[in-house]
Amino acid sequence: MKKTKALIYSMRLRTLPLSLAGVVLGILLACVEHKVSWPVIVLTLLTTVLLQILSNMSNELGDFLNGTDSEGREGPMYSLSEGLLTKQDFRVSIAVLVALCCLSGAAMTWLSWGTLWQTEPLCIIALGACAIWAAMRYTLGKNPYGYRGLGDVSVFIFFGLVPVLGGYYVACHEIDSWLFLLPAVGIGCFSVGVLNVNNTRDMKSDAGTRITLPLLMGERRAKIYQTALIVVGWIAMLVFVALRYTSLWNLLFLLTMPFYIKHLRGVWKRHGHDLDPMLPLLVISTFLLALLMGVGFLLG
Repeated sequence: MKKTKALIYSMRLRTLPLSLAGVVLGILLACVEHKVSWPVIVLTLLTTVLLQILSNMSNELGDFLNGTDSEGREGPMYSLSEGLLTKQDFRVSIAVLVALCCLSGAAMTWLSWGTLWQTEPLCIIALGACAIWAAMRYTLGKNPYGYRGLGDVSVFIFFGLVPVLGGYYVACHEIDSWLFLLPAVGIGCFSVGVLNVNNTRDMKSDAGTRITLPLLMGERRAKIYQTALIVVGWIAMLVFVALRYTSLWNLLFLLTMPFYIKHLRGVWKRHGHDLDPMLPLLVISTFLLALLMGVGFLLG
């Protein structure tokens, strides 16, 4: 029973709204002008959740093996560092998650196209394989890219571009306008913002163990970077809505703006561990923005 609780704890379920934000927005935008299969929607969401849990557990194992999860870290301690689970428990869980990701992704692709042996479904399968690799190699392996300051690029791609555009494409088999790149960029910027706040919070404990942009830039510039990410993300969303505007319902997502303002105020006022509440605030705000924007276009 204790192992089960520890396993659930290590899944870091509070990160799921951020991983779902992009794919929810992509699917809802697809539903505006296309008929989308419910089984495809369910499997797309399930695959996204499995990939995020795989990423979380791989990151915990990688951080533990590399000595990053120490008593001095600013973030929450996890099951391995507390001795609740063993490295073998994690390796088995990660292997199971990889298998589930493959099965769910293959089922999603097959239900969407009716085959796995055409160019489009094969491209989706290849993209899924890249997502699995990225989820695991962030902190695992001999030279994890997350320790070389490349996490921001990966998050922008796999939390922004891929879920929004990929979710849209799997749902309706086409991307009929370059404008859909704008909400993908917006969600990508907000997602990178979550990573940036996390890394800014952990600057003291990360020093000497990994390279992150806040460590390279310093705290003040990291906060300027955070402000730029939020502003650019909002500009992308506003331009998209302005160019695709059909009714007042399209502006429903503006209800989330006060949360982003509160987030930025908190980022500038807080330091170290005190930044931690700014993470769930940005995660939930991004999920709500994606949901309200998608619903706003459906209603409009």
